[in-house]
Amino acid sequence: MKNPTGVSASLGAILGSLASLGCCLPLSFAAALGTSTASIFFYRHRLWLLGFSIALIGIGFWQQHRAKQCAAKGRLLGNILLWCSVVVVGGMIFFPERIAALLADLF
Repeated sequence: MKNPTGVSASLGAILGSLASLGCCLPLSFAAALGTSTASIFFYRHRLWLLGFSIALIGIGFWQQHRAKQCAAKGRLLGNILLWCSVVVVGGMIFFPERIAALLADLF
């Protein structure tokens, strides 16, 4: 069995935090993507999604710690993704409106 390196937990944390943005996106963007109903779901479950992201980051750090003990390969990519997920999730927690506005302007 492969040794975990934290990559899946990092990606899950990023996806969970991006899903929590559904409440903050402008209606025109949400309507264009057909996600107006999904934004209601994400708004109601925003705190759970962010909590899930934080839990996944914790699992990722734990997996990285185990990978160091086992000398597993691929730790560098897992470490980079883990710290990127910390930045993304932290931004979603502290600046959700700014990130939603940035994404709305991009797309």
